[in-house]
Amino acid sequence: MHRSQRVQIGTNYYSYSQLNSAIPQGSWLGPVSFLVLINDVKPDCLVHKYVDDTTLTGLYDRTKPSGIQSFFHQLLNWADQNEMVVNLIKTKEMTFGPPSITSNLPSISTRSYQIQRTSETKQLGPHIDSDLSWHTHVEAIVSKANQRLYFLKQLQRVGVPCAQLIHFYISVIRPVLEYAVPVWHHLLTKTHTDSIESVQKRALSIIYSF
Repeated sequence: MHRSQRVQIGTNYYSYSQLNSAIPQGSWLGPVSFLVLINDVKPDCLVHKYVDDTTLTGLYDRTKPSGIQSFFHQLLNWADQNEMVVNLIKTKEMTFGPPSITSNLPSISTRSYQIQRTSETKQLGPHIDSDLSWHTHVEAIVSKANQRLYFLKQLQRVGVPCAQLIHFYISVIRPVLEYAVPVWHHLLTKTHTDSIESVQKRALSIIYSF
């Protein structure tokens, strides 16, 4: 309460406007209030919510029509009733199972927009493939880690001690390779493992100059 705001464009200032509602972005109370607001998002299917990231999961029975379209409309109706908007452009559909079955499933759509069906997506960090191979995820983390090896190399060139280079690797590069590792590591192939190991070997050769 008793808060106001104004807009600045260059050296020009607009007059202050009184704020009668809402919570400042970045406040401690903001996330809690949002979680309370979305607590009743409960379509007739399995729902995973993480702040404003919501995933609907429906199991397909070949003897019955898919219910995911109905579940999605339940979500849209909830958003409309709560004066919120589902970002349809960022919304993606992914199917798991034999292509002979999943390819025949109708796509999710609204009256004016068809949801994109994708074979891979990024879900709270990890990249998930529709065949659960984790190939896309391994490619992504190896590429990102290799980019950060450039900075490790620059630090080594200017004479940063080995102990500090190791600290940089542990705090900046290794977390990229190990994020959410209990979820996906046990499903990796030897090719995936070798690809990840190659990053660590490069880091060792940079740190110890061999």
